[in-house]
Amino acid sequence: MSNILIVIHVTDNEVKKSVFSAAAFAKQAAAFAGGSYSLLAIGSDLSGATAKLATAGAAKVYTAQAPDLGNALAERLAPIIEQVLLAGSFKMVVSPASSVAKDVMPRLAARIGAGMASEVVGLSFDAGRFTYLRPMYAGNVNGAVQIDTPIEVVTIRPTEFEALAPSGTSPVETVAVPAPEPVAAKIEYLGFEKAVSTRPDLAEAAIVVSGGRGMKAKENFVILEELADLLGAAVGASRAAVDSGFIHNDFQVGQTGKIVAPNLYIACGISGALQHVAGMKSSRVVVAINKDEEAPIFQIADYGLVADLFKAVPELTAAVRALKG
Repeated sequence: MSNILIVIHVTDNEVKKSVFSAAAFAKQAAAFAGGSYSLLAIGSDLSGATAKLATAGAAKVYTAQAPDLGNALAERLAPIIEQVLLAGSFKMVVSPASSVAKDVMPRLAARIGAGMASEVVGLSFDAGRFTYLRPMYAGNVNGAVQIDTPIEVVTIRPTEFEALAPSGTSPVETVAVPAPEPVAAKIEYLGFEKAVSTRPDLAEAAIVVSGGRGMKAKENFVILEELADLLGAAVGASRAAVDSGFIHNDFQVGQTGKIVAPNLYIACGISGALQHVAGMKSSRVVVAINKDEEAPIFQIADYGLVADLFKAVPELTAAVRALKG
């Protein structure tokens, strides 16, 4: 039997879709090996999130909250996870591959001497062992990973697992939060600059409109923003656009940015470098607008338009506006 612990860091009482994607992964793993999955939520205030977390189908929801836990310091969070993990006899601990998890989970693995598989996109089970698939070489190949330690640490790409529909109500248990360890006391938290947008979250949006180097200037992104607002979409960008200073790196899509898998991805002035494609190739429908007919983006696009984006995008925006009345 292999019980699984899902770890989630909650800020501003926001429960993201990735929680239910992690639950889908855990449910699949538990069905393979026998057992159940539970959820550990950590944050400074979980009062507004607990009820929704309890609908993720977990056997139990553990909550750990304290004023300083909203800061997401790995040195503070890892000991809390270790405490719950060992007390519950869990054989696997899993988290969505967020920026927080990429910091916390390797530290946890080192603390408990566990093997780790990161950015997992699939799994199988045979002869009592899990095999995890994770992308390598900018997503051109999937590597098969097996872990030999008693506890397995895993982060998953939420875009690769269909989120579970909320249902039921799990029992909730409050966890005693241990005092900070000496190493945590040496770290000073200065602050967090949060990108504020009225548009959908880039990583979870159903539609994404992205711009690349072909946008030519920061001011030109208003063209994409107008289209995005009409479609109820998020705005994204390639690394080239971010490196050129056209847009903040919070909006970067790609291997070194955010991984997205919307129903519709509109790429404007994006050449289609491997680094960018690795972050959006799981999109259901890809539309590419580029004046270079040899641009690699057309190789993965479902629909391609060879045209000047500064003419084509406004025309597309006007057509959408007319259809919406």
